[in-house]
Amino acid sequence: MTVQVDRQESVRLEGVSKLYGDLLALDKVSLSVAPGEFVCLLGASGCGKSTLLSLVAGLDQPSGGAISTAGRRVAMMFQEPALFPWLTVRANVEMAMRALPRRERRAKAEEFLEMVHLGGFGPKRPHQLSGGMRQRVALARSLAQDADVLLMDEPFGALDAMTRDLLHDELERIWRERKLSVLFVTHNVREAVRLGDRVVLLSSRPGKVVEEFPVELARPRRTDSAEVATLAARITDQLKREVARHGDVAHKTAAAQEVRS
Repeated sequence: MTVQVDRQESVRLEGVSKLYGDLLALDKVSLSVAPGEFVCLLGASGCGKSTLLSLVAGLDQPSGGAISTAGRRVAMMFQEPALFPWLTVRANVEMAMRALPRRERRAKAEEFLEMVHLGGFGPKRPHQLSGGMRQRVALARSLAQDADVLLMDEPFGALDAMTRDLLHDELERIWRERKLSVLFVTHNVREAVRLGDRVVLLSSRPGKVVEEFPVELARPRRTDSAEVATLAARITDQLKREVARHGDVAHKTAAAQEVRS
């Protein structure tokens, strides 16, 4: 199945740059995400992927350029579940709905736990759950924010392959049912092709958009399918060239500095 999306933009970045002192993390990044579109960000470590998500979430401000979410609600899911260990699973989800009356919060929290297949686990504590189950709780908490845009920063990177595949299925199901716009950061090329409508490759630091790869494969997809593997190999080759280019530039810069000293 191919998902059709409205091209009006849920997220738009225009020439966005980010400086940390003398360090340029992002350099004039322009990128958009359409309503209902699933976009995956790839790039070497330190290329600014997480920084970009933080800027879109409003957790930090760009040094230049403009970011728009057109008034849509944005939720962010981090690499770690970041659950409060002293609270129950249900109470952790309720934290995203503190403005609601207590009875309504509780009922909605149970609905979101059912949505991620954790019905009945509300009274448990986080330490009683597996890593994959804790990530499901984190996903339920993100969904409880009633967001239109979901930002995900390598949420499945620490999980084993089987658990990751199961959560891919869950995420895809929820994304389609709720018609979310998703901006998903990953280091895993096959994961990006498995999930994304489009894969955006960022350069090594400073991060900028190098190339975009539309993923025109029918859904549902399998991570180990030949079609996913073929496109993933093509993207991996481009990523390797970018990493090698960055390494060559860094080596030449270091050599020049040594000569000057």
